Amino acid sequence: MDGNLNRELVIIGGGPAGLMAAESALANGASNVSVYERMGSVARKFLIAGKGGLNLTHSEPMPQFIQRYLPQTRSIGHWLREFGPDAVRAWAAGLGVETFVGSSGRVFPHDLKAAPLLRAWVRRLRANGVRFHVNHEWLGWDEAGRLRFSHGDDDLRIASDATVLALGGASWPVLGSNGAWVSILADRGVTITPLQAANCGFDVAWSEHLKSRFAGAPIKPVAITWTEQAGTQVHRQGEFVLTETGIEGSLVYALSAQLREAIAREGSAEIFVDLAPLRDHARLLRDLSRPRGKHSLAKHLHRHAGIDGAKSALLHEVLDRDSLQDPARLAATIKALPLRLLRPRPIGEAISTAGGVALDACDDRLMLHKLPGVFCAGEMLDWEAPTGGYLLTASMASGFIAGKAAARHLQHRKT
Repeated sequence: MDGNLNRELVIIGGGPAGLMAAESALANGASNVSVYERMGSVARKFLIAGKGGLNLTHSEPMPQFIQRYLPQTRSIGHWLREFGPDAVRAWAAGLGVETFVGSSGRVFPHDLKAAPLLRAWVRRLRANGVRFHVNHEWLGWDEAGRLRFSHGDDDLRIASDATVLALGGASWPVLGSNGAWVSILADRGVTITPLQAANCGFDVAWSEHLKSRFAGAPIKPVAITWTEQAGTQVHRQGEFVLTETGIEGSLVYALSAQLREAIAREGSAEIFVDLAPLRDHARLLRDLSRPRGKHSLAKHLHRHAGIDGAKSALLHEVLDRDSLQDPARLAATIKALPLRLLRPRPIGEAISTAGGVALDACDDRLMLHKLPGVFCAGEMLDWEAPTGGYLLTASMASGFIAGKAAARHLQHRKT
């Protein structure tokens, strides 16, 4: 048994999963840890995601929290029991960043910013001996089993006693994660589920009028009803945004996995949008049936249904002139406006990705069965979750598991 951990642990990918793998490895005795990052600095997606307020995790009870990761609740539940939402908050506090729970149950740093937290984290890792190598693109392994990196004009070969891959998925490739690792691992016999867009928008066949006048308009408050394949109705309230190509936003992202699968299965998916979720149908019909007098339809909708602007434009997308004059048809459509979703937006635009390294291609400590000594963490694994802190929490949890396991792997290697 080799108790001296002066062996090389290489972590490829400097996002939250990779940085947490480094921290976890240090805590478990590793002393020779290097992080290689394709971009010129680490955690770029983490920084961009935090621009509107960094959502670290969520405060809901663990049983409900774990259910956000269907159908991978068993595996991810195992990760979260080792490093869950409370651990995320404690980790931030250890870096001098206190957190608070917002009205939605989401957890944020008090200043809402990502940059101070990241700077403190990297500073602590450096102080504990982690070496960072930026502008290094991983190319796989050479014939001798050494890691290959492209660095400028150089083709580098690095020997590693254990490796953690935390390469991300394929969303926002401009920030570093481009999915190039898929073919490298597939060629080594690792089972890969095709990468797909997750937490994404969808295309709708808008008229030119709506595209030119209302792209970027928020639709709120609003609710979406969608019928699953088994016939179960899903109903969620929130908000979304009209785009030139369709719809996106938190309410859409919450349903994106089911909608994506329905489109793959049936060619399209139909949702029904309640434009007035705070008014019941009977009241709406009664109010819209009042005489308009000299008022325009737009004025009538504004006064008696609270409908104007982009919501009014949506009604004009699906109703003809005669239907717009019919109070019964109008009320019914306001409460259940049909939208046909044609396709998910491209994976490069998505907030996250589904698919990746199959979880059963790894053992419970996230080591690849086909590649002993190689561990995987983060979004490159085959799981997905909604926004709301769930993505970041599970990514960090997987990094915690992989880093700890990699350190122990080094410990048990024979001299």
